[in-house]
Amino acid sequence: MSSTVVVLDYGSGNLRSAVRALERAGAQVELTADHTAAEAADGLVVPGVGAFAACMTGLTAVRGHRTIGRRLAGGRPVLGICVGMQVLFERGVEHGVETEGCDEWPGVVERLQAPVVPHMGWNTVSAPGGSTLFDGIAGERFYFVHSYAVRDWTLQTNNRTRAPLVTWTEHGGDRFVSAVENGPLCATQFHPEKSGDAGAQLLRNWVQTL
Repeated sequence: MSSTVVVLDYGSGNLRSAVRALERAGAQVELTADHTAAEAADGLVVPGVGAFAACMTGLTAVRGHRTIGRRLAGGRPVLGICVGMQVLFERGVEHGVETEGCDEWPGVVERLQAPVVPHMGWNTVSAPGGSTLFDGIAGERFYFVHSYAVRDWTLQTNNRTRAPLVTWTEHGGDRFVSAVENGPLCATQFHPEKSGDAGAQLLRNWVQTL
């Protein structure tokens, strides 16, 4: 029986393309804002496009931040995509305005320091060894559309805590976090649903962990 995945519908765009991509990856997918269904599914996907503050407002309206926290407390998988990744961090700063995020990871989402912003188009990533998301897709390119990202990774771990696997990407001389794997919580700054065969393989890799 295929794994069940909820794509959280909280007013952010590109939901249908994410649903279709996850279905092609082998999951049984439901698009809903219902927190009960989101908590019960084998996997939860949190998409996101646009502004950090607007996404946090929409997420809070459907109790998404609580749903994410409850799932992670029980070791249940969550995948954030694009701004859906950004809101997992401590806070975002856009146009001088700070907005609190879900605070699952410490870190600040800030404007890229590159000559050309937004960062739009295909780019490579530098994934660490042992990555599950990038298994079998080394050297491939993924599709990015964003002006903001986490440029400094500061998470501290103790000897009993496995360090997150952090993937980096460079754009215009600036470096930013393009993916994180941290137990049940994973996220990508790029759009796997728009990244062709490489993105499809990444989503299959994630679905197979459910």
